[in-house]
Amino acid sequence: MSLLDPAPARCAHPQSDAERGSAARRSHAVSSPAPVDATPTNTLREGEARLWLQPAHGREARALRVAWRLHGPAEAPCIAVLGGISADRQVADAAGQPGWWQAQTVRDGALDIARWRVLSFDWLDAESLDAAAVSSADQARALAGVLDTLGIARLHALVGASYGAMVGLAFAAQYPARLRQLIAIAGAHRAHPQAAALRAVQRGIVRFALDSGDAARGLALARQLAMIGYRSPRELARRFNTPAVLAGARVRVGAEDWLEAAGACFVQRIDARRFLALSESIDLHAVDPAAVRVPTTLIGFSTDQLVPVADLCALQRELGAPCELHVLDSDYGHDGFLKETAALGALLRAALAQGACRE
Repeated sequence: MSLLDPAPARCAHPQSDAERGSAARRSHAVSSPAPVDATPTNTLREGEARLWLQPAHGREARALRVAWRLHGPAEAPCIAVLGGISADRQVADAAGQPGWWQAQTVRDGALDIARWRVLSFDWLDAESLDAAAVSSADQARALAGVLDTLGIARLHALVGASYGAMVGLAFAAQYPARLRQLIAIAGAHRAHPQAAALRAVQRGIVRFALDSGDAARGLALARQLAMIGYRSPRELARRFNTPAVLAGARVRVGAEDWLEAAGACFVQRIDARRFLALSESIDLHAVDPAAVRVPTTLIGFSTDQLVPVADLCALQRELGAPCELHVLDSDYGHDGFLKETAALGALLRAALAQGACRE
């Protein structure tokens, strides 16, 4: 794949240590769970952080538990890794079960868990918060609480993709003193109106299905619609350029088997109401770029229909810290962060190395 690499913005706004400290508004961790295995050779810990959190869209603060997982040597720098709305704390292999970003966290990967401590957590939703909706700022506060639980004062980096990039921007805006650098992939400071419209239709399908008593069918159809937005017209033309066929009493097009498989898989991974809450959270997301005063690397994909490159350019121009924007040419659209392993890995390695040089 070719790499388009726009000139990085250099628009640093210096910030004193005092300013950074006053900006860090931490959630309060109540207790710290024990590791899975405290032996020196173990590289996996997991548990639940018990937090007291005031939701952005709720009336009262609420006690809740946030499940987290931490891979890697105890002395290694810590990187928080956050994915899309269907991602969870299993970012890397655990007990022989591959993580959702296995390709980047394996040995010699850009986020190799033998080299880095890699932290992730399960997303909050509106039900867990007892709130009308969950915001990216709520997720950022949950991450801060997990860091308090683990005794991690500052992250070496936060790598967020898709919704995780949105949460990363919210975290950087709220807790600049707790983050050395942000790497935001396929995520911007706001939801693009076209992408929001597509998600609104998906949610309408799921709500109709819930009312009709067939939530699984609605969730599967919503996922099929989402896949058309995630991937690019270029990929679909390459893979499914076959004539429609009349099969019994209906017509089937080339992509239908692929779409149906994606829908069936998605139903096994996420509950319909949790999907609704996290989909809404994407569209509620809004961060003032000028409030992000942490060195940032933005990575986008030329064919991304959900997060257009123009939005990343606007974010780069307005960000309140030094920022570089890289655009990968890809057939895979928004899903490039999962599919473009080699090209994305090279950018992640370079960004993490650059961040280390700032120390």
